[in-house]
Amino acid sequence: MTAEDKRILEDFTLLKNDKTIYLDSAATSQKPDSVLKAVEEYYKKNNANPLRGLYDLSVRATDDYENARKKVAGFLGAKSAENIIFTRNATESLNLIAYSYAIGTLKPGDEIVISIMEHHSNLLPWQMAARTTGATLKFVECNENGILTAEDLKNALTENTKIVAITQVSNVFGCENNIKEFAALAHEAGAVFVCDGAQSVPHIPVNVTDLDVDFLAFSGHKMYAPMGIGALYAKYELLEKMQPFMYGGEMIEYVTRESATYAEIPHKFEAGTVNVGGAVGLSAAIDYINKIGFDTIEKRENELSTLGINLLKEIPHVHILGDTNPLNHHGIITFTVDDVHPHDIAAILDSDNVAIRAGHHCAQPLLKYMGVMSTARASFALYNKEDDVRAFAESVSKLRSRMGY
Repeated sequence: MTAEDKRILEDFTLLKNDKTIYLDSAATSQKPDSVLKAVEEYYKKNNANPLRGLYDLSVRATDDYENARKKVAGFLGAKSAENIIFTRNATESLNLIAYSYAIGTLKPGDEIVISIMEHHSNLLPWQMAARTTGATLKFVECNENGILTAEDLKNALTENTKIVAITQVSNVFGCENNIKEFAALAHEAGAVFVCDGAQSVPHIPVNVTDLDVDFLAFSGHKMYAPMGIGALYAKYELLEKMQPFMYGGEMIEYVTRESATYAEIPHKFEAGTVNVGGAVGLSAAIDYINKIGFDTIEKRENELSTLGINLLKEIPHVHILGDTNPLNHHGIITFTVDDVHPHDIAAILDSDNVAIRAGHHCAQPLLKYMGVMSTARASFALYNKEDDVRAFAESVSKLRSRMGY
């Protein structure tokens, strides 16, 4: 273990004290002590219902919440904190777009274009919107390496295309799509562009202004923040036209027996008591990422991906999904082993204290397209080290013999 490994490991009490080799960060990341401390300090010192309370404690809670919104806006390169809506996660953010924007905008004959590699969270809301409005849902397919080209997308766009929704980084392949180019093509066709940033925001710099996306969704729990907090970035002019996603307290300005006027953006989309503790944790997670730096994060995850893929390539009967270039995996290695079910792979690796994910990874249409029912997936983060990857590969190398082959 290098000095840098030890330094980073000191930031994560769970990993320091637990024997598990944690390789499931694409599902959820571990949390650094600085994030846990920030959440604890909020509840110890500033906890109150924010936004409406006129007393000092409520004002402090409001300040914590709104400062977190500013932190997210700066992290994403948004023009204003008003562009940021807090949600529970990327899934809720994408549903918000579908319910508040798509249903009120689409009509029969309109088209929604998504890629075959989308997580169910960036598929099911569009299925719902298409059913509700009479619009058509179209898929753009990638090649066998998970590569989706601008030409592929361009060929799918028509004058009827109104929404394009594509992930920036696939949770199965780990490949990065050219979102800036894709968004430009969508705009040329007269469509808005929705980016699923759940797997990109924790791992690479994302600037929504430079990408010129209309919407971007991400989850805090995949980027070292607590579960139950996420955000939606949206252009202000779109938010102005959208109806609220949910109705209730905090999102209103004035209510009569018959009607209501809504609070200003972004509070119009944040009904009910908000998750201030989660927002504080997300703010602390952003501070942690900024302290480490994306240069370090990308370098570390690329080195781990390269080592893992090279080691797996040496093992007979192992098949890796995605690009042959390890640098286009962003810490994700999805694989199969001949004659060994992915659930057995995960169970046997767990007996060696190696934690990976097995199943369809909420991407069943993609796996069917690739000709597999389920796969195993190892995913790395900045707290992993080369010893973790070698232990993982060693366990994989013994799978077939342990299954009796």
